[in-house]
Amino acid sequence: MTSPTSVQSASGSRRNMPTTGDTLLEVNNLEKYFPIRGGLLSRVVGNVKAVNDISFKIGRGEVVGLVGESGSGKTTAGRAILRLIEPTGGQVLFNGTDVTKLSKGQMRDYRREMQIIFQDPFASLNPRMTVSDIIGEAMQIHNLHPGKARVDRIAELLQKVGLRPEHMRRYPHEFSGGQRQRIGIARALAVDPAFIVADEPVSALDVSIQAQVVNLLQDLQEELGLTVLFIAHDLAVVEYICDRIIVMYLGRIMEIAPSRELNNNPKHPYTEALLSAAPVPDPTIKRQRIILEGDIPSPINPPSGCVFRTRCRYAIAECANVIPELREVAPNHFKACIRDDIL
Repeated sequence: MTSPTSVQSASGSRRNMPTTGDTLLEVNNLEKYFPIRGGLLSRVVGNVKAVNDISFKIGRGEVVGLVGESGSGKTTAGRAILRLIEPTGGQVLFNGTDVTKLSKGQMRDYRREMQIIFQDPFASLNPRMTVSDIIGEAMQIHNLHPGKARVDRIAELLQKVGLRPEHMRRYPHEFSGGQRQRIGIARALAVDPAFIVADEPVSALDVSIQAQVVNLLQDLQEELGLTVLFIAHDLAVVEYICDRIIVMYLGRIMEIAPSRELNNNPKHPYTEALLSAAPVPDPTIKRQRIILEGDIPSPINPPSGCVFRTRCRYAIAECANVIPELREVAPNHFKACIRDDIL
């Protein structure tokens, strides 16, 4: 690890990410470290820095994409925001309240407002429970829709996600992958949340089904006015459904920009490389492929300064000494890079 004297931040101020509309979610300097234990006494000998000092805001009714290659910390960030895993540090302000400071009892009310759609639609559904029990469980916990009203609500949710009311008596194994993900979406909607983390909700599905589920999510977001953090690695899907995109690498944010702006005019070398690897449906368009050398470094001992510098073709000596601040380089377009003479 680099000593504090050899690496400095480009700015000591708190990052301030503008969004459209009122801010529903504000993440400030969020960190999640997983301790590594070793020796006879199982002492902490290191940390996996899965999420390392990230900050952003999401406006009410906004859909924000969170992208990056495997190991970048996307899923960990989403779960830390919801406190499905406890953050190591930082703030998560939901409607102005820091949910990281709430007790378990106080957090229970906020669970209604903040829900998640999991990546694997089969592993996330209890095989011993019927669809009615799966969707109705959260309603029971929060004392919503008692008696027949609960059955009616479950039937309504099933229809809303493209299934039939009679499906509520079946078990998860009786459905296809796409249908199971629809059940997971209905479960997330059961308590009328304001904010949903969609954790790679289509990556485990067939390509033909992915478009159906993405369109369903987009329709539900518009109909219900949901605020969504959409985690994915498919840039084409993210561009289609999201208003803005956040790019992560090795636990840090590299770039934030409106969706179309980021795809047409990336400002960070990592985003440039990601976009160059995305397939283009038009065979007449030739895109120069940028090959990143080596593997993503270990989050146990990330590179000093800019964590992307070891794979960046624009890296200079100063990149090893300065942690780049996320700064605005165009209207509503932010990047964490000390160089202004590239891209």
